Amino acid sequence: MLRNAFEPWHLILIIAVLVLLFGSKKLPDMARGLGRSMRILKSEAKALKDDRSAEAPRPESAPGH
Repeated sequence: MLRNAFEPWHLILIIAVLVLLFGSKKLPDMARGLGRSMRILKSEAKALKDDRSAEAPRPESAPGH
């Protein structure tokens, strides 16, 4: 259904709309900010994954009688 969702002319149209909306001077700053945000997100996700794997699995205690 969405096999060819983005053809080259779709991408050109999206880029043109972005340039018209934000201007050519703001786009590099926005892309840089997005890149920084993605790097922070990746590092935080990796740190969370490392924290979870570093914790020793705790055996579940049997209900007390």
